This record gives sequence, structure tokens and C-alpha cells, in this order.
Amino acid sequence: MTSSPPHLKRALVLTAMTCALAACATSKPPAPAAPAPAAPPAKAPPPPAMPRPVAAQPAGPTPGSVRDFVVNVGDRVYFDFDQYQLSSEGRALLARQAAWLNQYPAVTIRIEGNCDERGTRDYNLALGDRRANAVKRYLVELGVRPDRMATISYGKEQPMDTGSDETAWAHNRNAHTALTGGTH
Repeated sequence: MTSSPPHLKRALVLTAMTCALAACATSKPPAPAAPAPAAPPAKAPPPPAMPRPVAAQPAGPTPGSVRDFVVNVGDRVYFDFDQYQLSSEGRALLARQAAWLNQYPAVTIRIEGNCDERGTRDYNLALGDRRANAVKRYLVELGVRPDRMATISYGKEQPMDTGSDETAWAHNRNAHTALTGGTH
């Protein structure tokens, strides 16, 4: 084996060192191209308008109104055939009416006595009158002033239900409490 001349060895060593140094060196990244001119920024849309506050709607009928009376208290007492005595259900409903009427002392009422279609006109007018007055007397017992109440009998003249069967007749045997003044 022959040995290499010394200048060749030196050249090889220099070349190897140059390559090593070149591998360790970092090169600068190329300069970025100039950005394209940007469009002017778009105006941001205005924030959505805040909704106007809405007055809270009552959950049910206006207190002291006719609807309040009908929905939350009840405006009719029902009677058995040919009767004007108040049932326990009728007295319970009239207790609620009295409490409501005492809460709203300016309210005036008309108690309307009604009957089914059976019986003569005169008989039913008298029975309707007894029904209306039974309701009035009980409301007075419960503290409602009598000067706030009027009574009338419609007999069989103003039926709620125009049918001619027991269901219709049961609907028509009633005393209806109509609010006539002082409501909201």
C-alpha cells in the first residue's frame, strides 16, 4: 500500500473540515416577498340592538276582573231538580265568592236564578227567584253587604244549554253570579 502525498492529505482534511463547517452553518431564510396591499378593513357590523324590556304579563287574569272571578272563583252554583237548597259544593263555591267579593268591596253583583225547561213558566220563575235568594242569603251570612247584590229570576227563559236531556237540564239549574260594577 502506498501512502498519499502530504499535500493531498492536507487537502482532504481541509475539504472535510470545510464540509463540516458548512453543514453546521445556518443560512438565512429568503426574504419574504412584499405582502400584497390589503383591502381596507371592513367596518364591523354594529352589535344587535338590545330588545326593549317588555312589561311582565300577569300569569292569569287581572286580579279583580270579571275573568279573574269566573276563572279563579267560579260564577255558578248548580241545583238538583226542583230544589233551591245549596249543596255542599255550592256552599264551598259561595265561600270563595264571598272571600273574593270582600277583597273587592266596590264590586256589585246580580244573582240570576235559572231553571231547566221542565215545568210551567210561572213555576220556573218562582223557583229561579228562590235559587237566587238562597245564594244572596248565604253570601250575606259570609259577610257580603246586601246592598251590593241584586237578584233576578230568568226561570227557563235563558238556558245555558239548549239540549233536552238530563245533562242539559243539569247545566240549566243554576244561580249565576254576574259582576255588574266596580271591576278592574
